[in-house]
Amino acid sequence: MELKNYIREIENFPKEGIGYKDISPLLLDHEAMKEVIAKFVARLPDVRIDKVVGMESRGFFFASLLAQELKAGFVPVRKPGKLPAKTFKQEYDLEYGSDSLEIHQDAIMEGENVLIHDDVLATGGTALATCKLVEKCKGNIVQCNFLIELDFLNGRERISNYKVESLIHY
Repeated sequence: MELKNYIREIENFPKEGIGYKDISPLLLDHEAMKEVIAKFVARLPDVRIDKVVGMESRGFFFASLLAQELKAGFVPVRKPGKLPAKTFKQEYDLEYGSDSLEIHQDAIMEGENVLIHDDVLATGGTALATCKLVEKCKGNIVQCNFLIELDFLNGRERISNYKVESLIHY
């Protein structure tokens, strides 16, 4: 199954000059979603995964399915103010300015094996911030998964200290 056939590009969204990679067609097809999960699981090292971390918001789709498949817990990483209990916060740089992400402080126990997942690896800022959050929780990052990697933005370089797997490359 060619997963790239399930990605729709929307020109000039969310702003002029951007070619947005829309995963909605993939989400509409249960066989394509099953294929994504199977491919991610096949690319994992032979180690038990305790928690799967998904980044807000499109990372939640497959992170929660991966957690179910791996019999692991699901941990959401969210924008500030969205999580109700005590959180760790990590700021990261954007093209113009900065942003931050949060994780519940008790979401990951020391030494737990963690799989991080998001839909797109672009510049790597969100991914690196999420890795730092997992490390603040003293989790062991086994791998970072991405459905799509925008190779031309070199995001992989920012997270080169971690094992990275991407299913679709542009």
